[in-house]
Amino acid sequence: MRYTAPAAAAFLLASSFAGAASAQTFAVDELFDAAIGDFNRDGRPDLAVLVQSDSDDADTSLFIYFREDAEDGVLSLAFSGPDMLWGTGGSRRFHGQEPSLKVLANGSLAVTEQNWGVGRQRWSSTITVAWRDARFVVAGYTYSSFDTLQEEEPLNCDLNLLTGRGTINDRDVGFTGRTIALADWSGEYGENPGLIICRGDR
Repeated sequence: MRYTAPAAAAFLLASSFAGAASAQTFAVDELFDAAIGDFNRDGRPDLAVLVQSDSDDADTSLFIYFREDAEDGVLSLAFSGPDMLWGTGGSRRFHGQEPSLKVLANGSLAVTEQNWGVGRQRWSSTITVAWRDARFVVAGYTYSSFDTLQEEEPLNCDLNLLTGRGTINDRDVGFTGRTIALADWSGEYGENPGLIICRGDR
């Protein structure tokens, strides 16, 4: 189940946070996407939200909440990723650069970033977030890009980071499998670990 209307998600947050000591504070009108799923597989529906940051870089924050009890509906903060995603939504929305959330059939959370709105480099990337050993990890990574001037070759990759297998431009590849915590999903000059593999440094 996915909420695309901020007002609906905001209502859910307001009702669920009653009495929750670990609630994250943010402006309700800056919440622009949300997804509900059983991320930790305890039989209770959890919540992930994207919130427009108020930082100078205008990035997006990701917050994930676990439901403490199936009956009282209280949510507790399980992951906080302020300013961790590229792109804008909320009051700073720029068309073609909005991050988004989706719950996959296996219960994992897909988090997508994109740039289809500006510049010659158009791209989309998605991380698959899974709950493993009491923490969120990045289990998979997909990336697609092309140069609108066609001076650089397109790049497409689909990686299973846990097994070390995947495809790059339709060719099977192998690399050292790794378990990367969601909290550590970052890289110098904006290149995350998945993109580094896609570009050939395995």
